[in-house]
Amino acid sequence: MNTKALAAELVGTFTLIFIGAGAAQISNDLTAVAFAHGLVVLAFAYAYGPISGTHINPAVTIGLLVGGKIKAGDAVGYIICQLIGGILGASALAFVLGGQAGALGATVPAEGVGTGQTFALEMILTFLLVNTIYHTAVSGKAGNFAPIAIGLTLAFCIMMGGPLTGASLNPARSLGPALFSDAPNALSSLWIYCLACPLGGVLAACLYKFLGDEE
Repeated sequence: MNTKALAAELVGTFTLIFIGAGAAQISNDLTAVAFAHGLVVLAFAYAYGPISGTHINPAVTIGLLVGGKIKAGDAVGYIICQLIGGILGASALAFVLGGQAGALGATVPAEGVGTGQTFALEMILTFLLVNTIYHTAVSGKAGNFAPIAIGLTLAFCIMMGGPLTGASLNPARSLGPALFSDAPNALSSLWIYCLACPLGGVLAACLYKFLGDEE
């Protein structure tokens, strides 16, 4: 197993949660929060893309596994490091924010948004993200512009879904903050994000295969 790739996934996911959840906690500007997440993905795709592919998201890894773009053993290692990175990122954020940590940017359904609605929205938004990854980075059609397309997709998904579900699109993004958050339903709703997001990644992989890989 490529230890450099595992380290890249851990550091990348740590940064995504530290910056993304941090922005969600301290800023009331949804656009700023969306771009905080999107810019992390964009920057690390350029920085670590040649090392690990910069999944930094178990839903992305599962989606690529279903599409045959990563081996099962490597996928397991990626996911473990992503989850550890998410937990470490949230713990560091909680320490830095101290008494201001509060909900710690936890992704939870908004008032009036039901379980089914949350599941459907997270699944759809993650589908859109992994769909972009497949049709830009995996296909190679976007070349060096793929990270920009992926980062912008994450940003516009958060702009739409953030007020409703927190727009996680990433089990590691939900897990880390949930463990340190004072939000009353952060842990009880965690299962939704851990199931819906990977399912969205799987659906994107299935569509890519249906369309014929290189189209």
